[in-house]
Amino acid sequence: MRRSDGRPLKSIGTFVKIIPYIMTRRSDAQVFFKQTIDMEKVDQYLKEKRDQGQNINYLHFFISIYVRLIALRPQLNRFVMNNRLYARDGIFISMAVKRSLRDEAEETTVKFAFTGREDIFEIAQIVEEKISECTATAGPNNVDKIVTLIMAMPVKKALVGMLKFMDRHNLLPQFVIDVSPFHTSLFFTYLKSIKLDYIYHHLYDFGTTGVFAALGQTKKIPLVENNAVVIRRCCEIGYTLDERICDGLYFSNSLKLIKKILEDPYLLETCLLENVKDVK
Repeated sequence: MRRSDGRPLKSIGTFVKIIPYIMTRRSDAQVFFKQTIDMEKVDQYLKEKRDQGQNINYLHFFISIYVRLIALRPQLNRFVMNNRLYARDGIFISMAVKRSLRDEAEETTVKFAFTGREDIFEIAQIVEEKISECTATAGPNNVDKIVTLIMAMPVKKALVGMLKFMDRHNLLPQFVIDVSPFHTSLFFTYLKSIKLDYIYHHLYDFGTTGVFAALGQTKKIPLVENNAVVIRRCCEIGYTLDERICDGLYFSNSLKLIKKILEDPYLLETCLLENVKDVK
């Protein structure tokens, strides 16, 4: 049975096909990487946008980078389900949000949907509208409603087990996949907003998330430039990747693309064409 969120890949190498049978769970296939970012050019760009009256912040900026990255590097948008490799339909970014910055405030999740052709200004609008919709009301969103329904059942463990079984066999209803934050291209943890350092977040075995990115707070870090040590304002990002979705070279080239965008943030102001192809 066809999945509502992706199509099975057939024209892939034999070794790629057997890997999901060797590493059957996403938590078996986790690899980790840290990226240190000199924020000087990013800060200059964001200040310029604010001076021009554009409300662009770090959250908008990094989500824009990941949307652009996944659009240009589609292997990052793959997922494994029931030992098969799929290409995801659409680009989705999930993140957890607090309704307010208080210890006792409720936490929920939001899931942003993109085509991959948006520029940074369109992405900022999508992000702000979705977060405002989630935090402006004390009422539950669709994710909260499903969780509340499950927790009201007397057989919670069996029900969650049934959902996992249905997901593995492509029987999970589309409306569940559409709202589930675990069925997403990338899960973004914005630790910078609560002044915490980066972490390496585990991947969930439930759902289809193959990439986790955790952005830490801005801090001064010694870097080597022209054989001299300099102090720069930096952020560190912890990545956790399902190594079954792409090989190391592909991921390495993807990180180089992130670096290219960071060095020239104006690249995010251009829209991609519909027929964009994978690039190195």
